[in-house]
Amino acid sequence: MATSRPKPTGPSSRKATSRSAGRRAGPQEVEVVEEAGGLDLEAGIGVVTFLLLIVALVLVDYEMGKHMAAGILFK
Repeated sequence: MATSRPKPTGPSSRKATSRSAGRRAGPQEVEVVEEAGGLDLEAGIGVVTFLLLIVALVLVDYEMGKHMAAGILFK
């Protein structure tokens, strides 16, 4: 079994800086990046999904009106 090393307990083993010194860093500059105009992927997927749902509802209503005379738009 390996022997363990003794831990140093003297003042030289501790860090020279305090814990709060790292938190008190001065304000840093942040670069603001603006997004390019236009439609992004998420908005495009939302628009395509909305259009497909509307087309599906119209087609179902057309079939119900044609075959069962129960459509709202088509009878």
